[in-house]
Amino acid sequence: MLALGERLVQRGHSVTYETWSRWQEHVTAAGMEFLAAPEYPVFPTLGRVLKPYEVVQATAVTRRGVAERRPDVVVHDILTLAPAMAGELEGIPVATLVPHIYPVGAPEFPPYAIGARLPRTVAGAEFWRAVGRATLGGLRQGRRELNETRAQLGLPPVQRLHGGLSDRLCLVATFPQLEYPRHWPDSVHVVGPVMWEPPFRDVPEPAGDEPLVLVAPSTAQDPQQRMLRSAITGLARAPVRVLATTNRRPLPVPVRLAPNVSLVNWISYSRSMPGASLVVCHAGHGTLVRALASGIPVLAVPHSGDMGENAARLDWSGAGVRLPWRLLSATTLRLAVARALDDRESFAARAQELAAWAAANDGATRAAELIERLAGFPGAS
Repeated sequence: MLALGERLVQRGHSVTYETWSRWQEHVTAAGMEFLAAPEYPVFPTLGRVLKPYEVVQATAVTRRGVAERRPDVVVHDILTLAPAMAGELEGIPVATLVPHIYPVGAPEFPPYAIGARLPRTVAGAEFWRAVGRATLGGLRQGRRELNETRAQLGLPPVQRLHGGLSDRLCLVATFPQLEYPRHWPDSVHVVGPVMWEPPFRDVPEPAGDEPLVLVAPSTAQDPQQRMLRSAITGLARAPVRVLATTNRRPLPVPVRLAPNVSLVNWISYSRSMPGASLVVCHAGHGTLVRALASGIPVLAVPHSGDMGENAARLDWSGAGVRLPWRLLSATTLRLAVARALDDRESFAARAQELAAWAAANDGATRAAELIERLAGFPGAS
C-alpha cells in the first residue's frame, strides 16, 4: 500500500493514507497525508476474536475521513473491510489491493493456503472439485457474517462469496507466473508485485568466492527462529557464504557462528538479494517476490498462513524448491540448499525470466493506471 500510494503521488495525485501510527513517518516522507486508523487486531486469535461491532466502529471512524476529503477512489487492502464499507456508504468507487496471490479458487484448484499444487491428472482435478464442494459451507458462513455486519451499517447484502473484494476493481499484486491458469473476472487484474521496504544501508557480505546464500526469515512468524537457527547450524562450513538476518527478533538461545556465516540485525533485501545465489525464506509473499524480482531462486520453508500456498506456487513455477516445515532441521536445510545450488542454472534461469518481466511491468504503475481509470480520469488506460 505504501508503494502504491507513493506511485500515485508521483503521478500527481493527492493521497490520504489511513493506517496505524507506526507507519506515519514513512507515509509523510512519501508525500501523503497521514490519517490515524482505528487500531484493532487484524489477525483474530482464540483469546481476542475480531467482533463485527469492531468493524462497524472502525467503519464509522474511517467514514468521517472519507466524507471530509471526498476522494475520487477509496483503495483498501484485502484485510481491512472498514474503508471498503466507508467508501460504499459515501457513494465513492472502491478498489481492493490484494498484496499476494489471488485467494479465490477455481473448481479444480486445491483449497487456498494448504500448500497443495495444481493437480496433474483428471482424477486429481475431480478430487479437488469434491473438496471444494465440501468447503462451500465455510464460504457461505463468511458471507453471512459479512452481511450481518453490512446490515448494521445500513448496507444491502452481497450475494457473491468473497464479498470483501471489490467487484469493480481488484488489484492482485503478484507475478502472473505464480497464478494458475484460470478464467479471470473482468474486474480482477494481476498487476505484478507492488514492493516497498524501509530505507537501510548496505551490510557487508562474508568474504570469499563461494555462492552467497541469503537467509531471510519472516518478521511475523516462527517466533523461535527455528529456520534461522537451522540455517546457521546446517550451513556452517558448507561450501557457501551465508548472510543471515534476525529481522530484529533476537535468537532465543545463543548460536555459534562459523567463519562462513554473517548474522546481522536488519538488511535491505533490495540491496542484498541481487548478489545472492539463493534466498532461503519462509515464503512470505513480500520476501518471495522480492527475490524473484531480483532474479534469484528461492528455497521456501513455509511456516503458516499463506506461506504454504506461496511455496506451492514457487515450486509449480520452477523458480525454486520447498522444504516442508515438518521436515525442517539443520541437516534437511543443508541438503535442500545443496539441491537448489546443484540445479541453480535451471532455477536461476526461471527466476531471471520473472525478473525480466518485473523490469518491464511495474506493478505499482499498472495499479495506479487502473485506479485512475476507475476514477474516470481523462486518458486513463
